[in-house]
Amino acid sequence: MSGRLLRWVCTGSALSALVTAAPLAPPLALPAYAAPGPGERPVARLLTDLQRLYRQAEESTETYNATEEKLKAQRREVDGLNRGLAKARASAHDGKGAAGRLARQQYQTGTMEISSYVRLLLARNPRGALDQRHVIGRAAAERAAAVTRLVEGEKKADGLARAARRALTTQVSLAQRQKEARDSVRSRLREVEELLASLSAEELAAVGRAEESGAERAQRRLVASGALGAPAEAGRAPSARGERALRYAVAQIGKPYEWGAEGPAAFDCSGLTQRAWGVAGRGIPRTSQQQWARLPRVSLRKLRPGDLIVYFPKATHVALYLGHGKVVHAPRPGARVKVSPLAANPVLGAVRPDPRATPVAGYRPPKLPSGATKGADRGWAG
Repeated sequence: MSGRLLRWVCTGSALSALVTAAPLAPPLALPAYAAPGPGERPVARLLTDLQRLYRQAEESTETYNATEEKLKAQRREVDGLNRGLAKARASAHDGKGAAGRLARQQYQTGTMEISSYVRLLLARNPRGALDQRHVIGRAAAERAAAVTRLVEGEKKADGLARAARRALTTQVSLAQRQKEARDSVRSRLREVEELLASLSAEELAAVGRAEESGAERAQRRLVASGALGAPAEAGRAPSARGERALRYAVAQIGKPYEWGAEGPAAFDCSGLTQRAWGVAGRGIPRTSQQQWARLPRVSLRKLRPGDLIVYFPKATHVALYLGHGKVVHAPRPGARVKVSPLAANPVLGAVRPDPRATPVAGYRPPKLPSGATKGADRGWAG
């Protein structure tokens, strides 16, 4: 994204509220504006175009993040297989050396030319011959064991070599998918930049007002519906880990959004939630879609600080619940980590990373820094 676009989105309140996209959610109900003049584009159409472009970018970002996690795991598998292969080859090499030494000993002592039974028959001292037979038998057993180890070691090395080649092929394929997802994100963001560059100041302001009023109405409707429970329930306490995760997220307020970023200097939406809970001692999946699919669900009426709020029909945005109808999240490119109304984006549901943990006693919400609520509220699919 160009420096010009970043300046636009970060320096003006209307402009910072512009980049919007609700992937599959209904379009915002827009306030009445004057009919567009000749050459001007309706606000609704501008919103639709931006929604489409950001939806495509968001989906590509989720693909990029998910592929990045698979690629990390695949690299670990390849490294492990290569270490195992090196050990197996060293063991096979040692086995060959041992077999070679036994072969030389057999040749030098003639044990391959005359059996221990014949030696017994020809021996002048039967007692000594019996002792010698024992030694020869033990040598034969050692020889058989050495050969067995050699064969098994070579089989293991061959198997590990094949597995390593397959794993490497998979790694190369994942790297290519990651590159395609990255290029797709960049392409969509270039389209957004071009569209923004074509807007007049009046169009930018109108889109900003439409977005802000839509988010305010959505929050009022959510609170009035009772979906968050009684007002007294809004102040329930988090778990110990939930509190640590939330305090970490609040400490990141003001840091920039960057797609694919996991901190500490910048974050995307799921990078922030994963990092916050990781700092709290609970590992969670990387992407918002995986967090929605794998973590235990919790009713909005039972929300407690630190829970994760997931947005949009495809689970393409996620935030940490702050309490009292607010969330902390990384909204979208050009924006910064901030506090927003819970309903600023279409809510899909909520999940709780530590469902069995009990609430802490004497909880006090974290103090928010100055300007924590400034800037765009809506996620870039929203």
